[in-house]
Amino acid sequence: MLLDSDTQLNQNSYYEASVQREAAEPPLQGHLTADVLVVGAGFAGLSAAIELAQRGYQVVVLEADRICAGASGRNGGQAIVGYASGQEPFEAQLGKAQARRAWDLSLASVDLIDQRIKDFQIDCDWQHGYLHVADSARKARALAADMQTMAQNYDFVTDFVMGADVQRHIASPLYHACAFERKSGHLHPLKYGLGLARAAKSLGVQIYEYSTVTGLQRGEQLTASTAQGSVTAQFGVLAGNCMLAEYGPAVAPDIAPRIMPVGTYMISTAPLEPALCQRLIPGNAAVCDNNFILDYFRFSADHRMLFGGRVSYTTRTPANLQALMAQRMAKVFPALRDTPIDFLWGGFVDISMNRAPDFGRLGANLYYLQGFSGHGVALTGLAGQLVAQAVAGQAERFDVFAKLQHRRFPGGPLLRMPSLVLGTLYHRLRDAL
Repeated sequence: MLLDSDTQLNQNSYYEASVQREAAEPPLQGHLTADVLVVGAGFAGLSAAIELAQRGYQVVVLEADRICAGASGRNGGQAIVGYASGQEPFEAQLGKAQARRAWDLSLASVDLIDQRIKDFQIDCDWQHGYLHVADSARKARALAADMQTMAQNYDFVTDFVMGADVQRHIASPLYHACAFERKSGHLHPLKYGLGLARAAKSLGVQIYEYSTVTGLQRGEQLTASTAQGSVTAQFGVLAGNCMLAEYGPAVAPDIAPRIMPVGTYMISTAPLEPALCQRLIPGNAAVCDNNFILDYFRFSADHRMLFGGRVSYTTRTPANLQALMAQRMAKVFPALRDTPIDFLWGGFVDISMNRAPDFGRLGANLYYLQGFSGHGVALTGLAGQLVAQAVAGQAERFDVFAKLQHRRFPGGPLLRMPSLVLGTLYHRLRDAL
């Protein structure tokens, strides 16, 4: 999930520039009661609100900024099956049967995007097609092994090719191998998120923007306080990155150490000739490599290259960021070397220690959804659906994830970022070699 890294980057988002937002919802004032309080109006919170409202619950959503102002409105727009962790944590902790169930749920998360777009008539440039790529012989072997394992153990078959055949999918000199699949895809995330918000409001959900939760009292009933009001509810859902201290007051300090903010960034080119886009990525797929420090990119509906990558583990925006991003894009696509860059934006991803999603309960009536680790476009929708089912007393699917054990990042508040930087330098060196 992405958070603001600095004001200038947030203001220069292509997504914000390409939508017309409605007037802001008013901040919460006074005291309200509800069946369910949702903290965070991103994909996860809005999905939970929709599902709960459809079940007849009265839902209030509190958002610290604008709807989808964080990760949900500024990410790469890639809706990917599976998990950033791969299947290993599920297999090791839960066994093969539950690991297969988790995989099937990830497939259902993409189906849910199809369903929501259809049910609520959301125009968000949704396009199926996804391409995994490898930029070295070692990474090509790893990709081949991963795809073979997924075919054998999970019946997930891709079109895996190497060498000259890679050019059928992507016209780049960089890649040694690629695997194409049609289940995953890409969309305009802010258009999608604003569509979810309209759907939620049409179902009676009350959304309050600029309403940061400054305190949360737990018990048989929950009471969330804001600067000008409060909400008391029977159940609560903490959705997405509201647990990160970088986003505001610590709403749930007992689970915050299990996630870490990692900065990631994107550029958008000026519009390109459609024929060039067709030549560079013939299937109009979203693309991501299999490096630890990865590149991810796709074309927008108005034929811009949206190129993401780089990372920051210090919460500081890297120096010369636009030039570095453009250089990396030109290495992938030499034809784009001199293309003007119109937009640059970025923010933080909330990663868990093992990169698996971290869902669970705090007491009997407070649920949390965090640790999407860069796979949030599809998984957040599923998370919202599962937590709504759990609130309604049907927790079997939610508990597939709640049973996963998660560790805190080492080093505490002062040392966890330096520790992560050192670990990342090791992986960056492995990628380079």
